[in-house]
Amino acid sequence: MNIVIDSADSADILVYLAFEEEAFPLKLGEAHKRSGSATWLYSRTEEELDVLAVGMGKRRDLTLEKIRRAGGSAARMAQREGKSRALLVRIANEEGSAADGDREVAAADWLQAWAEGWLLGLYRFQTYREATKINDSVELLLSSSDWAELKAVEMDAVLVNARIRADGAMLARDRVNESPDTLNPDTFAKWMEGYFDRDDSPVKVRVYRGQELVDLQMNGLLAVGAGSKHAPALVEIRYEGNPRLPMLALVGKGVTFDMGGMNVKTASDISDARMDMGGAAAVVGAMDILLRKKANVNVTALIPVVDNVPDAEAILPSSVVRFPNGLTVQVANTDGEGRLILADALIHAANIGAAEAIDIATLTGNVGAALGLGIAGIWGDADMTQSLVEIGERNGERLWPMPLMDEYEADLKSHYADLRNVSTSPFAGAITAALFIRRFVAESMKWIHIDMAGTVQYKQDMSYSEAGATGYGARLLADYAMKKEQQ
Repeated sequence: MNIVIDSADSADILVYLAFEEEAFPLKLGEAHKRSGSATWLYSRTEEELDVLAVGMGKRRDLTLEKIRRAGGSAARMAQREGKSRALLVRIANEEGSAADGDREVAAADWLQAWAEGWLLGLYRFQTYREATKINDSVELLLSSSDWAELKAVEMDAVLVNARIRADGAMLARDRVNESPDTLNPDTFAKWMEGYFDRDDSPVKVRVYRGQELVDLQMNGLLAVGAGSKHAPALVEIRYEGNPRLPMLALVGKGVTFDMGGMNVKTASDISDARMDMGGAAAVVGAMDILLRKKANVNVTALIPVVDNVPDAEAILPSSVVRFPNGLTVQVANTDGEGRLILADALIHAANIGAAEAIDIATLTGNVGAALGLGIAGIWGDADMTQSLVEIGERNGERLWPMPLMDEYEADLKSHYADLRNVSTSPFAGAITAALFIRRFVAESMKWIHIDMAGTVQYKQDMSYSEAGATGYGARLLADYAMKKEQQ
């Protein structure tokens, strides 16, 4: 555990929070109190400790995400300085309350957000580092007297919850960051089977392969995976914490390497192609959180896993794929593979009785062009959208509602099949992708599509994430599922 209560004597730095327009016990300029800033105040004697002043901005503008990001930034700065134990100090405000780190945010939420940010900020993917490996452990020390609003048992529960949530996100990060020579459709499916299907686990895992995919007419998976030496699979992970509840299906795109198929990608460095299973990783992380929290929910994860690479056996552009819902699809571009495998999984979700389905995928570069890299697009059911957007605003995995423009479906018409897998127009690619997927959603099932292509990774270190996979979606999906417990 990277967080310890009441061990202040062993600290090697102090972490102070600095709010704009409020007194600070040490000399600090107002610019250093702005949100996102962090300043070292080095000690002058051996008896003193170095101080890290973390700018929080104006107290009235404080949000859980600002707290989370501040915690992550503080952890990363302590790590870079080679520190090992940092004491978080809450300063009394002008009314004299020693534990008023905020006036709007509840203490438990405040502490959880900081702890989540701290743990996520310490994450490093170091599986393949040898000479450049760094110490990734910096303990956060807390004084129970600083958190007088919380009883000891409450404080412990908050920190355990933060640990579970951070671990779920970091599990997703590990999967997305993994090298394709280690993570492929075979090994990913086997890993999920071994990770979740344990003797002490209430989860049931089934992996559909080979003839089973043929029998289920999962022709999208079979077509996309035809060029790879690693056979495709559909992984079904059932967690029936409360089987009396309507089933929620979480569908995650799991393309372990996307070279574009016969429409091969030609960029000078396509290392990011290994991250095209970010949606699958998000679902895995969410299921891990639900399982470890023993959530009272009924959730089934459906993860189609496949490679999209060119080969003599690979599907050719202009080929037609038949789906069991009666639709035929012209594969106009083999780099539009994600929607083909999501179609299979969504049809299966309805067949096993899902009442709601959320598909999440690194689907289009177009969504990043529209929304940037800090927020994902969401399409579908209005009530589900509202709930997910509210959750994302709270936990930092933000979403922006996007329209399903019915008239754009004309761009998906094929001259010789029912649909094309990509639009004839160069515009609105993320919207037409969502419209395509909608055609494979049963009327009996509420549905949401999340395009997280822009949010799957950071290109450089940011607050509580190093360059690489963000783990986006794990906490978002888990929070949505657990919200069902309260309804």
